[in-house]
Amino acid sequence: MEAAVAAARRAEVAVIVVGTSPEIEREAADRATLALPGAQDALVRAVAAANPRTVVVVNAGAPVLMPWRDEVAAVLLGWFGGQEFGAALADVLLGTAEPGGRLPTTWPAAEADVPVLATAPVDGVVAYDEDIHIGYRAWLRAGAEPAYPFGHGLGYTSWEATGLTATSDEVSLTVRNTGERAGKQVVQVYLSRESSAVDRPARWLAGYAVVRAGAGEAERVTIPLARRAFQHWDGGWKTEPGEFTVHAGFSVTDLPLTTRITGP
Repeated sequence: MEAAVAAARRAEVAVIVVGTSPEIEREAADRATLALPGAQDALVRAVAAANPRTVVVVNAGAPVLMPWRDEVAAVLLGWFGGQEFGAALADVLLGTAEPGGRLPTTWPAAEADVPVLATAPVDGVVAYDEDIHIGYRAWLRAGAEPAYPFGHGLGYTSWEATGLTATSDEVSLTVRNTGERAGKQVVQVYLSRESSAVDRPARWLAGYAVVRAGAGEAERVTIPLARRAFQHWDGGWKTEPGEFTVHAGFSVTDLPLTTRITGP
């Protein structure tokens, strides 16, 4: 750790790779904690204190705790890369390529905030008490604020969304690249229903689309809404008549555009 701190002091930029391994994270066993193993958190904090231009690359297959996330210049989630991961990572860090991914999971700020932690069988039985409120839906119901929400992701430019229109068949909106270089964005559409005769999530993902645009360019995006997006299960797929709210934006918690529609 002392050698890493000394190197960080001499460097223009420090890059640290942290993460898990097959011994910690694998299909055949559950992790006992979401914390990074060993002294990785201490290493990140020590290097970040020595060099404010510290980038942390997280090499993991599922959420981990990052208590130092506000102390570093950037965090890049690399998942478990293959044999060309080093070359791809260099391209992203140097700006040749843009990090275009978006989170398919919710990353907690603290383990105590995770809505569903007890997943081990009791007397040979796993009780799914959360029912339909799993993943980001559980976070919405609990009201806890994660470190990074479902659908979140940043690149090397900025975006705005305007002009939302919707029917029960499709959603359209204009997405503009407001930055200075070309980039990629994932537009996400969610549905909600304020009053319902059935148990529903606070909102749920109904569709998405990938947008690529040059600096200053705008794209009109149309996202189809499947009939199943409005349905609930009650011995079969059924549609509750009435109004739904359409939310559009860039993550489950970044939805600046809304409108109301009548379901199919």
